[in-house]
Amino acid sequence: MDTLRKILATIGESLQIELFAISGTTVTLATALTAIAIVMVTMLASRVMKRAIARGFQVRGVTDTGTIALVTKLVHYVVMAVGLGIALQTVGVDLNALFAAGAVFAVGIGFAMQNVVQNFVSGIILMVERTIKPGDVLDVGGTIIRVQKMGIRSTLGEGLDGEDLLLPNSLLVQDTVKNMTHQSADYRVRVPVGVAYESDMAHVRAALEAVAKKLHDPKTKGEALVLMTAFGSSSVDFEVCVWTKDPWRIRPLRSRIHHAIWDALKEADVVIAFPQLDVHFDRGVLETKAAA
Repeated sequence: MDTLRKILATIGESLQIELFAISGTTVTLATALTAIAIVMVTMLASRVMKRAIARGFQVRGVTDTGTIALVTKLVHYVVMAVGLGIALQTVGVDLNALFAAGAVFAVGIGFAMQNVVQNFVSGIILMVERTIKPGDVLDVGGTIIRVQKMGIRSTLGEGLDGEDLLLPNSLLVQDTVKNMTHQSADYRVRVPVGVAYESDMAHVRAALEAVAKKLHDPKTKGEALVLMTAFGSSSVDFEVCVWTKDPWRIRPLRSRIHHAIWDALKEADVVIAFPQLDVHFDRGVLETKAAA
C-alpha cells in the first residue's frame, strides 16, 4: 500500500509540473494532457457524426457523393472548431480576445457570403424534407423542368427543350414551386377552344367529349371533362380537360388534343371561331360619300 501511495504521489507531482505560461496562466502537464484528450474525443465524435450523417443521406435516397462529402466536411470543421476552442480555453487561452478581434472580419465575410449561405441552408432543407428529389417534374415560375441532380448549393434541371438549368436552392425553398410528381404523377391538361355562336352546342359537346375520352388516361385519378367556360366576344368558349400520368409529355399531348379537336369539329361541321369585326356606317355618312 505504501508503494502504491508513493507511485500515486509521484504521478500527482508529475502532473503538476509547470510546462509554460500563457497570458499569466500556468500550463501544467495535467492541463496539457486534458487538452489533448479533449481534442482526441472531439475527433472521435466528428467521425461518429460524419458516419451518422452519411447513413442518414443514404436512407433518404441522396446518393450524390459530392454533396455528402461537402456536408460531412462542414460538420467535421464545426465539431473540431468547438473541440479546439474548449481545449484552448483549458490551457488558458482567452478566446474572447480572439472573437473580438475577428468580429468585424466575420461580419464582412457574412455579408459577402450571404447568398452562398442562404443557398447552402436551403440545400440542406431540401435534402432533409425530400419535397423535391431527382426525377421530379417542377413548374418554376412558368418554366417546366425535370430535376436531374441536387447539390448543396444549386439544383440541376432539364428544360422541355433539352437545355440545362441551374437553379439556386433558395429559389426552390422561398418561391412557390409546383411539384407535379411529388405524391402523384397524375396531371390535368386543359385545352381551350371557341366555336361560333350559330353552332349546335349539343353537337359541339358530343364531339369534344369524344376527343376527351379518346385521349384521357383511365389509369389516373381524374376524369375527362368538357366545360363551357365563357360567352366570348366572338365565340362560345369550351375547355377540354384530360388527365395524364406523364407531366413531362404535356406539350405533345396538348398538340394531339388540338389536332383531335380540329378533326372532330370539322367532321361535325362546326366552325372554330376567330375574331371578327363588323363595321356599320351611318346613313348620313353614306349619303355624304355618294354626293361627293
